[in-house]
Amino acid sequence: MSHDTIPQATPAPPSPEAGAASSSNATTTQQQQHRRHRLPNFLLSVNLKYVKLGYHYLISNLITLLLLPLLSFLFVHLDLLSLWSHFHYDHLLAVLAFSVLLVFALTLYFMTRPRSIYLLDYSCYRPPTHLQAPRHLFIQHSRLTGDFDDSSLEFQRKILERSGLGEETVVPEAMHSIPPRPSMQAAREEAEQVMFGALDNLFAATGVKPKDIGILVVNCSLFNPTPSLSAMIINRYKLRGNIGSFNLGGMGCSAGVISIGLAKDLLQVHRNTYAVVVSMENITQNWYFGNKKSMLIPNCLFRVGGAAILLSNKAADRRRAKYKLVHVVRTHKGAEDKAFRCVYQEQDDAGKTGVSLSKDLMAIAGDALKTNITTLGPLVLPISEQLLFFFTLIARKLLNFKIKPYIPDFKLAFEHFCIHAGGRAVIDELEKNLDLSEEHVEASRMTLHRFGNTSSSSIWYELGYIEAKGRIRKGHRVWQIAFGSGFKCNSAVWQALRNVKPSPKSPWLDCIDRYPVEIPA
Repeated sequence: MSHDTIPQATPAPPSPEAGAASSSNATTTQQQQHRRHRLPNFLLSVNLKYVKLGYHYLISNLITLLLLPLLSFLFVHLDLLSLWSHFHYDHLLAVLAFSVLLVFALTLYFMTRPRSIYLLDYSCYRPPTHLQAPRHLFIQHSRLTGDFDDSSLEFQRKILERSGLGEETVVPEAMHSIPPRPSMQAAREEAEQVMFGALDNLFAATGVKPKDIGILVVNCSLFNPTPSLSAMIINRYKLRGNIGSFNLGGMGCSAGVISIGLAKDLLQVHRNTYAVVVSMENITQNWYFGNKKSMLIPNCLFRVGGAAILLSNKAADRRRAKYKLVHVVRTHKGAEDKAFRCVYQEQDDAGKTGVSLSKDLMAIAGDALKTNITTLGPLVLPISEQLLFFFTLIARKLLNFKIKPYIPDFKLAFEHFCIHAGGRAVIDELEKNLDLSEEHVEASRMTLHRFGNTSSSSIWYELGYIEAKGRIRKGHRVWQIAFGSGFKCNSAVWQALRNVKPSPKSPWLDCIDRYPVEIPA
C-alpha cells in the first residue's frame, strides 16, 4: 500500500463577477483536498467494540496465565509429604482425588498452552546494482517507451522528487529494455531471482536443510502463475512430499504479516517442525503503461525486493533464535465499499491494466490503523497506560464527560517500530499521530530511500536496518505494522531473545555507515 499526494492542475483565475464567494470556495476546496491526503487523527475517536476485542484476546489466555502461578504456589507452600502421611489411612480417597485433579490440571495446561514460535533468522534479497533506476534515467526511459504523454511524464517526475526514494532503487530487468518486455517468462525470472536469492542465503546462514522444512507459505499479490510460486520453490529445493504448502495472492503489502500469522497457526498444530515464509512482489507484468494519474503512482514507488523467514516451534531452537513471536493482530475493512476499492486493479479507458489508488486512501488507512491499534493496545500496553486509556474512554463514551481523550504512549510498549515503507506520506503521518521520534521511523524512511516500496517484504528490510545499526538488545520488543489492499492493517509483535546481530549477507552491511541520510523536503 502506498500513497503520495497527487498533484492537481492549477485552477483558472476567478472572474471578477465571482468576487469574494469564489475566493472562499477555492480556499475551502483546497483545505478539503489537503485534509483528504492526510491520515485522520485516529486516536481521538475510538470504537469501544475494538477495545473489547483486544481485552477478549487477553482474557482468552487468562487460564494459562493464572494456572501456572497457582500450581507453583501449591508446590511451594503445601507440604505434600505431610499431607500424604496425614491422609494415608483415613482419607485415601481425598488424596487420590487431589492427585487426579493435579495431574488433570497439569495435563490441561501443557495441552492447551500455545507453542512458542521462534524466528531463527531471515534473509532479504539484495537486487543487483546494474538494475538500479535513478530518477533521471527512470524519466528518460519512460519517455523512450512512447507510452506516456508529457503530462504523465511530468506527473511521475514530481512524484519521484517528493517520494523519499533514493538513486539506488531497482526495477526488474525486463523494464530496462526498450521497448519493455513484460512477458510471462521475464516475470518468472524476476520471481526466481528474488525467491531463490533470499532462500539460498537463509539456508546457508541457518544450516537448516530444505528437507527439514514442514511448512511453506509464499505471498505475492499480483503474480500468481501455474504452477504456483510455492511449487517453484518446492521444485528448486526438492522439498519433501508431505510439506504443507500455501500460496497467498492478491492480499497486498500487508500479506507478509498474514503469512506469519498463518505459519504461526500451522505451527500450533504440527509439532517439532520448521516453517519458511517467503514475502515478495513481482513488478514485471504489473507495470502500468497508460496515462491515468491514479494508476501511475505504483510505477514511481514499487521496486524489486523480497524476504525469506525461517520459523520454528522446537523448544531447543530457543537458544539460537533471534526473536519470539508474541502477537499477530489482523484488521480487515473489506466489508466497506470504499475500503474495498481504494487499492484496485483494473483497466483504464484505453484497456491498459494497472493498480488504481483512491484519493480516500489515507483516510481509510487511518481508520484501519485506529481499529488495529485499539485491538492491539490491551495486549501490549503497560497496565498504567491501559487504565488511563480505559477510564478516559469510559468517561467519554458512557458518562459523556467533556474531557480530552487520553492517547496511549506506544513507545512504552515497543522499543522499535517497523512501519511499512509504502510511501513518505504514510511514514510522516504515523510519526505524527503516534508521537514517534525521528529514530523510531528512521528504519522505515531509510528503507524507502535505499530500496523503495518492496511491498510485503519492506518490514524485514526495516528490521535488518535496525539490526545493522546494533540497536536491538535482549528483551526489546519490535512492532511490525503493514497496510494492504482489501483494505487491511496487520501487526506482528516480536521480542528479542538476545542481543541481535545482523544476518549474514544483509543488504545493509556495505552501506549502513552512510545512513541515515537527509531526505529532501
